[in-house]
Amino acid sequence: MDLFTYASQQEQKKQAPLAARMRPRTLSEVVGQSHIIGPGKLLRRAIEADQLTSLIFYGPPGTGKTTLAQVIANSSKAFFEAVNAVTSGVAELRQIVKNAKERLHMYHQRTVLFIDEIHRFNRAQQDALLPDVEDGTIILIGATTENPSFEVNAALLSRSLLFTLNPLSEEEMKMILERALGDKDRGLGEYQVEMDKEALHHWIQVAGGDIRQALNALELAVLTTTPNPKGVRHITLSIAEESIQKKRVRYDKNGDNHYDIISAFIKSMRGSDPDATLYYLAKMIHAGEDPRFIARRIFIHAAEDVGIADPRALLIASAAAHAVETIGMPEARIPLAEAAVYIATAPKSNAVYQGINDAMDTVMNETLGEVPAHLRDSSFKGAKEQGRGIGYLYPHLYPRGYVKQQYLPAEHLGKTFYHPTSYGYEGKLKEFISWVKQDKDKE
Repeated sequence: MDLFTYASQQEQKKQAPLAARMRPRTLSEVVGQSHIIGPGKLLRRAIEADQLTSLIFYGPPGTGKTTLAQVIANSSKAFFEAVNAVTSGVAELRQIVKNAKERLHMYHQRTVLFIDEIHRFNRAQQDALLPDVEDGTIILIGATTENPSFEVNAALLSRSLLFTLNPLSEEEMKMILERALGDKDRGLGEYQVEMDKEALHHWIQVAGGDIRQALNALELAVLTTTPNPKGVRHITLSIAEESIQKKRVRYDKNGDNHYDIISAFIKSMRGSDPDATLYYLAKMIHAGEDPRFIARRIFIHAAEDVGIADPRALLIASAAAHAVETIGMPEARIPLAEAAVYIATAPKSNAVYQGINDAMDTVMNETLGEVPAHLRDSSFKGAKEQGRGIGYLYPHLYPRGYVKQQYLPAEHLGKTFYHPTSYGYEGKLKEFISWVKQDKDKE
């Protein structure tokens, strides 16, 4: 390489986006993902020993999938090929495989093929990789933001180790942003920057674990801010908001505002106001609230506030929680909204909630009582001699699947914990329970 070529390459690196320039080159520079690359972890040991098998990296944007692939490229003796599934096809893959076979045969050098957005390949394209992954001609590293269980060929997935990358924590995001601000070689260290804490915190919240988005906003803010007479570029909250094109929502995850908004969200669902429900849901999503936290609150209130007035509410809440884990944000906002609106517009009953509370209070504060003998387990030898199960009446042998007999301990006979309302499906249960009680009262 001549001096002119080297200088040209260095200039190209300087022109690359900050996120690309700050990409870690070694494992020691990687921030986060300690659950898979921490000391002693399998992936770290494999990279350090240069003993790789095919890998699939799965996680949200900006969590380090491409970075880990690049770290592997920098530390491995294998030849490294990188393609993007959006722009590559079967013909290019076949040429890469052909070159890999020649390299292995002539120089005994393995080939690592990194495919970004591997979920973009259709089944035929993924199938084309299978034989050469199987025989070790290529070591595949695939990166995807979509669930590999649905988007990656099952045969290909079974021949690969799957590693899930998590969104970076706020502390990890802060560490990377501060590193970029101070790095004079690859970062923004050559500029004099005065950074308001609120500005940095805003990027961290809005980016939601996507460090690429936060770094892009940081670079734009610094490069477009005019220095003051002392040459200092002062980055305020308003500049931070403008550079990432999202308005800051006052929402401290550990402060009163957080609890006020989630309280308003819950009470809007309970109060059957779908518009207020969606407003507070949108506010939480925009502020970067953990969608799993939102899903848990919806789940709880499907049982607490709707209950058996509409049993489907709990199923829909469960589906929304599953969607959060399966598809992630931002798409998961849709099933979250569907579940929240369903609860808001469903008939309400807290009878189950009150019932379990009353029953718990009785268990904790009153005599427990003994299980009636006819209800006790009688499945073992000698049970009948102990009086267990004798006299039990099997309800299915009687009309409507019901027969009068004692279930509560003698100490609690006559107590009622479940008081059904007349709303929704619970109204039908109330009719049945009323009929049962009338039968019990007959002497």
